[in-house]
Amino acid sequence: MIEVDAASRAKVDETRELMDNVVFAPTRGRFKVYLIDEVHMFSEKSFNALLKTLEEPPPHVKFVLATTDPQKLPVTVLSRCLQFNLRQMPRERIVAHLEWIIEQEGVDVEAGALRLLARAARGSMRDALSLLDQAIAFGAGKVALGEVREMLGTLDEAHVAALLEGLATGDAAALLARSAEMAAQTVDFDEALAELLTALQRIAARQLVPEIDAGDDEDELPLGALAERVEPEDVQLWYQIALHGRRDLTFSPEPRGGFEMTLLRMLAFRPAEAGAAPAPGGGDAGVGTRSTAPPSATAPGERRGAPVATPPPTGKRPPVEEQAPAARPVRALSAANWHEVIDALELSGLSRELACHCELVAVNGGKLHLRLAAERAPLAAGRVKEKLAQALGRFLGQDIRLEVEVGALSSETPAQRNQRSAEARHAEAVRAVQADPGVHAICEMFDATVDESRVRVME
Repeated sequence: MIEVDAASRAKVDETRELMDNVVFAPTRGRFKVYLIDEVHMFSEKSFNALLKTLEEPPPHVKFVLATTDPQKLPVTVLSRCLQFNLRQMPRERIVAHLEWIIEQEGVDVEAGALRLLARAARGSMRDALSLLDQAIAFGAGKVALGEVREMLGTLDEAHVAALLEGLATGDAAALLARSAEMAAQTVDFDEALAELLTALQRIAARQLVPEIDAGDDEDELPLGALAERVEPEDVQLWYQIALHGRRDLTFSPEPRGGFEMTLLRMLAFRPAEAGAAPAPGGGDAGVGTRSTAPPSATAPGERRGAPVATPPPTGKRPPVEEQAPAARPVRALSAANWHEVIDALELSGLSRELACHCELVAVNGGKLHLRLAAERAPLAAGRVKEKLAQALGRFLGQDIRLEVEVGALSSETPAQRNQRSAEARHAEAVRAVQADPGVHAICEMFDATVDESRVRVME
């Protein structure tokens, strides 16, 4: 076995020297195996020198070309190779193997420590074994959760839970206090934002797919409770702000300041309400609308209201009833005009998706019975159904109680109607293009055809 680092032997002279020794038979064993790591680092001339041997290799030679960027290899080289795409190992399999090693070695291990090591390995068993060796040495023969977290620089789950709770309640003071505590423990704030992003992604997944399998992430974070309390739109906005905050962390005067500004930005902005006028000054990079009320004034679980142009003299926000527009007269609602009602509602995001994919089954006074296809069932999770009921109540001028059942549809939903209409308009546009004399002449001249998938309807 001859291992070659292509990054340090990228010159053509070194490659030629290596290929000159290929012709000699092995002194022991049946084959000489050349493992060329990071082969994409070879220069063009080095690839040409390697190609001559690859075309007619001696019977006693095998080449293994390893690379993380196969697209950088010349086609002439790829065509002479069998390509194997290696996958990352599942985290649970890495944990199982580490547990077997720990058992064989008789090392004391604390629950959760191996899971942290497997997560840090990012799918590589070799890296997991190296980290396990380091953890045993770091813990003086034991693998303790706290010591592994300190060795890896991983953020304590208690910090992540406190940050999520502060965001959910709008408590800016608690967030800044937690940031100060993290700074005292010399926490890596870039890693802290990465942990926060991971938690937000899992919350968003639980909101849309409540029955999702948590896998090996059965930690102490109250993700299920947070998924029910927090609006999906808020989670999406927080994730985007954290993503941008992590990118801009290197530009801040100090990491702690950039981290705290990211948290405060999550409280200062919220998704724009449908039909609400944007506040003066705009939003954060077009992703939200500025709220004039302080975040700490929002009660736990309460939605922050739309921004107002002028605060009341007392400095308190007026009740929701005072901000709401005057009640509209009661309007007729039936299965026949269900799609027209949806178009008139001030809906956006998941609540509009829910309405568009439902059929109206029955209307009984203030009770509406909707039916949703089984594959769209996650749309009715969380507070989405409540927001739809509120929008219908404002439109119809009365309190609405909404009941959504999952089952087979018996009529066309607004989403299906819109899809059918779009397909009809596209088909008409295709016919218009094909009937155009100029297009017909071009097709005749160049023996061409119209790519119907590229035809766009002009609104």
